Amino acid sequence: MSIHPTWSRLIDEVRRLAVETLGREHAILALDETSFLKRGQHSAGVAKPYCGTTGRVENCQLGVFLSWITQRGHTLIDRELYLPACWTDDPARCRKAGIPASIAFRTKPEQAIQMLTRLYDQNLRPDWVVADTVYGGNPALREWLEEQGQAYIGMVPGTEPIVLTLPDGSLRRIEVGELPALLPPQTSWTRLAISLGPKGPRTFDWLCLPWHRGREDGQHFVLLRRFLDESKTTFALVFAPQPTSLTRLVEVTGCRWPIEEDFENGKHIGMDQYEVRQYRGWYRSLTLVLLILAFLAFLQAHENQALSLREMHHLLAHLLFVLPSGVSAVLAWSAWRNWHNKLAAAFHLRRRLKAG
Repeated sequence: MSIHPTWSRLIDEVRRLAVETLGREHAILALDETSFLKRGQHSAGVAKPYCGTTGRVENCQLGVFLSWITQRGHTLIDRELYLPACWTDDPARCRKAGIPASIAFRTKPEQAIQMLTRLYDQNLRPDWVVADTVYGGNPALREWLEEQGQAYIGMVPGTEPIVLTLPDGSLRRIEVGELPALLPPQTSWTRLAISLGPKGPRTFDWLCLPWHRGREDGQHFVLLRRFLDESKTTFALVFAPQPTSLTRLVEVTGCRWPIEEDFENGKHIGMDQYEVRQYRGWYRSLTLVLLILAFLAFLQAHENQALSLREMHHLLAHLLFVLPSGVSAVLAWSAWRNWHNKLAAAFHLRRRLKAG
């Protein structure tokens, strides 16, 4: 259901601007959620779930988002407000918050499907969809993506059931977390860096095994990521309609993290500072934030990719509201900040690499 024709058209324009700016080549779409701390019980959808922002149970709203990611950059392109059952089961409470009576309870994966459908309706299709365990561990979402022929890498919890042909030839239904203990000692893992983090390359051991109802079909895989000290192993289910190398799977897996940076950038410009309680007010506020993020991504991609999105925002704020010091001083100050940040990062990385 469209919240309002104007805001529906505007989010369509946000998606179009983001894709035209960042391109479609090797495009990856990330699914994730973020929380917005609130006080009181009257804001639409507010409840007390686990809050990823603080790492504990908090009074907050939850939003589900999509991020379009390419080599040219990344930005958020759609949003849905999650309404817990305690809201949708209470019509009087919904009326007070302006939630239409036609809005029924939807799980977060169902909201992801709703946003993906809007994306596909605009003929905007990424090469891959990547998601954490909330979405990757949802069989209905995985099945829907496969029906669309959409390649995906979805993280799953260790309790996720799978059917595998084990190395000894036996066919067994197991929880994916049991898999490492069933591998023979001579199993060959591949060491690859998933991405370059602030502390240097994020390197892990990787293993990719065929999986599809106990047989190999060339499209379904279990991707295992093991920490170098072998203290922890994480798991992802992969659907890859075309032959894909392990190196490429690792690269795509690493592209799940930019959506976290998008959340940080959004909150840097006030995504979590709205003062609205009504359902439509939330969509209006978040749609405008996503438009600003898409515009900043456009400037970053076309004008100066050396500047971070935050620095681009900071620079624009000072250029549009110039202090008596003048434009030249603002530009010089921004250039110095950018140089200083790069120098600090280079020294930090060199120290980390030297320490091993």
